[in-house]
Amino acid sequence: MFTSAVRLVCVSLLFQTSLGCYRCFIHAADSGRLCWGHMLTEHNVRNVDGCFRMLDRIFDKQERVIEAGRVGGGYDKQLKDLLDAEIMPIVEEFHEKLNADTVYEERLQTAADNFIAAASKLPRVSGCFPPCGFQSAGAVYNCITCQYDSCEFPLDCPVKDINATENSRSQMWCEVPFHLPDDIQVIWRVAEEVKTRKVDQFKEVTVGLDRLYAIPSTSLQDQGTYQCEIYSGQRSIVRLYYYLSVTPQVLAGHTELQEIFDLSLLPGGRLLPAPGGSPPRSLLLPLPLLLTACLTASLLLLFLSLGLKCYFFFFSRSQEDNDGANDCFHFLSLQYIRPHWKKWLFV
Repeated sequence: MFTSAVRLVCVSLLFQTSLGCYRCFIHAADSGRLCWGHMLTEHNVRNVDGCFRMLDRIFDKQERVIEAGRVGGGYDKQLKDLLDAEIMPIVEEFHEKLNADTVYEERLQTAADNFIAAASKLPRVSGCFPPCGFQSAGAVYNCITCQYDSCEFPLDCPVKDINATENSRSQMWCEVPFHLPDDIQVIWRVAEEVKTRKVDQFKEVTVGLDRLYAIPSTSLQDQGTYQCEIYSGQRSIVRLYYYLSVTPQVLAGHTELQEIFDLSLLPGGRLLPAPGGSPPRSLLLPLPLLLTACLTASLLLLFLSLGLKCYFFFFSRSQEDNDGANDCFHFLSLQYIRPHWKKWLFV
């Protein structure tokens, strides 16, 4: 009768404390047996409540214990086995025996340290992959709640921009970085011409298993937002969005040529050097050759002007004088060619 009453008190005290790794795996009755003989050294009295406060402090509120318990899916059973291996021998040893609180402190702290060392070696999960999607495989065990926590991300992913040229092939992949169940279903929807994530603006396009949506020849009418939603059973796992922007083919060709022209020329009319090769020769002629060409052109223009001047001067005076042409060339020779021929020759 007395033993049953003590156990009832122990269980009620245990449920008043916060949950933790100890509370998740050790039965309340075993905790009652463990704390039965807890003695307060200062007052030399048995105090079960003090034992439960010690368990709560060492196991349930110690961050190192909680972190060690953050294991992947299915490994919570191994956590229980590890904690049982540390606690149950103490339960059997202390059952219906009086022990000082200092002895309890030492033995329980050692048990917690051993649990931390062993539990930390259990497989960890790869974690959650932001920014979106219901990721059950990324859940970790939480000793505070005694259950697995899923990745708390929204179902809707941010919109991803895709640029395509008119009449080109466009592809969109419904891919996620986390593991998907085997029984998935893929639904593709489109909201024409707009960039949005509002569900009511989309209309269904395809339903099936294909996570690839391809447009063989993209037209201006294909511009808009495409939504890919993945289901497993009746649950939506993730919704991905792609905004397809289509550039007219003529405009794209002009833009590409302009970019090539702008990037090809450097100051001074030189082309960009070819990758891995010697730089191309300058589009401009070498300076001496360029000066010679300019001087020659200037002289030709000068002779032409003087010839016309000579023609109108001499032939207008006497159209019947056969020596008019000779006088003209003699005039040019005396006035312009002989004084400057050495300068032109050695330029």
